[in-house]
Parts: sequence; structure tokens; C-alpha cells
Amino acid sequence: MIGMNTERLVDLWRRLLADPRKSWVLFEHGTCVVLTAPDGDLAEQATEILKEFGPVRAGSPAGDFGVIDVKDADGGWVITGHHQDVLTYVAPDEPSGRDNFAVGMRGRTKRHRDGTELHIVHVEDRRTPAGPA
Repeated sequence: MIGMNTERLVDLWRRLLADPRKSWVLFEHGTCVVLTAPDGDLAEQATEILKEFGPVRAGSPAGDFGVIDVKDADGGWVITGHHQDVLTYVAPDEPSGRDNFAVGMRGRTKRHRDGTELHIVHVEDRRTPAGPA
């Protein structure tokens, strides 16, 4: 990823995903899987979601994307796909163009790589530990 290291990406996703109850898992190319119902091993749960909803399949909903401009968090964009909890960050210096199509295609390509390589770089476990009964 051009100009973005894992530490900066983790910081960025922490700011973007401000809900303190949301656990999430970050993959190598900037795709974040938000776990709305975290259960058991978060890495395993996120990997299963991304394995199914990350790879691009032309002519299917897996090829679709949306683009959200995130001016408040270092600039750049969040790319959505056919699963509402799978999001990919594209930094301002990455796309070859600034229009939504070029940015979205860059994010979709990154999501596809994450969905096929499945290399986790960070797990954010925000589940509260169970207290004494």
C-alpha cells in the first residue's frame, strides 16, 4: 500500500469506527470487516466473511461498490461492497484518478486481494469481558 503502514491504518479505522462496541479485523490491503455480532475467534469469523464477500465476481453483486469520501480522517475514501460490514480504505495517493469510478475500482481490487489472500494484520476486540455473576 502506498504511503500507509499498518499502524496508520489501525489508527484510521479506530477513528472511522468510533462505536466502542464494534469489534473489527483489518486485512493487509486495507479491508476492514466489522463484526456486529462477534463470537468466538474474531480472526476466524472475519476471515469467513471476507472469504465469501471479498473476491470480485464479474456480473454479480460482488462487482458492485460505493464510494464514501472521508475528509475527516486523513482524506481518502471508504469503499463499500455487497456486504455492509466489509469496508476498504483507499488513501488519497493511491488511485490513478480522483473520480468515484477510479477510486472505487482501486478499492474493489484491494478488497479482492484481501478476500483471496486473507492476511490479517490487526484484530480489534471490543467485546467487554464478562464480569462476576
